[in-house]
Amino acid sequence: MNTTRAFDGDQATEARQRLAVAGGAALLAAGLVLVMFVLPAEFAVDPLGTGARTGLLALGTTGQQVEALNAATSEGGASQATIVVPQERAFQQETVEFTAAPGEGLEYKYRLDKGESLLYSWKTTGPVNYEFHAEPDGAPRGYAQTYEKVENKTEASGTLTAPFAGIHGWYWENRGSTPITVTLTAAGYYNMSHEFRTGAPVKNKMFQ
Repeated sequence: MNTTRAFDGDQATEARQRLAVAGGAALLAAGLVLVMFVLPAEFAVDPLGTGARTGLLALGTTGQQVEALNAATSEGGASQATIVVPQERAFQQETVEFTAAPGEGLEYKYRLDKGESLLYSWKTTGPVNYEFHAEPDGAPRGYAQTYEKVENKTEASGTLTAPFAGIHGWYWENRGSTPITVTLTAAGYYNMSHEFRTGAPVKNKMFQ
């Protein structure tokens, strides 16, 4: 029997065993690092409680919150509303009053380009039926897109970002037996307003 070859074989087996043990130890160490440090810091997962003791869990929680905010901000892609829209001129603001006789209706609209915003609040001295709507530029005569339509209302507030260029505003109808007053406060980047009443010429107002 060749003892030298047998000895070399034993050495090779021992070397492989040592490599296996070293590899197992490395995997175990990597697993412990993953569980104790990486999971708490990166994913806010802390099965052993080491993340809480070392402060890494708080770091991971913050990271998850930031990631969720980023995902929410980017959700929707190109369809998402623009956050900042610079304007070349200052916004306009006004408070106007209208009187409507029993059974009378009136409209008041602002001209807005696509993407321009309108902030508004109105109230009346008696219940009205009203419709918040718009007439797009180039639309067929008599066409309107309704945003909101409600009966027996005395006030409303909100904001509008114009989905298209056109005139945007309200129709109020006094369904009571006594005259009422409509008070509207509005601010935005409109440059013109229009008041419509049946049997009367349109009243146009320009804003500088």
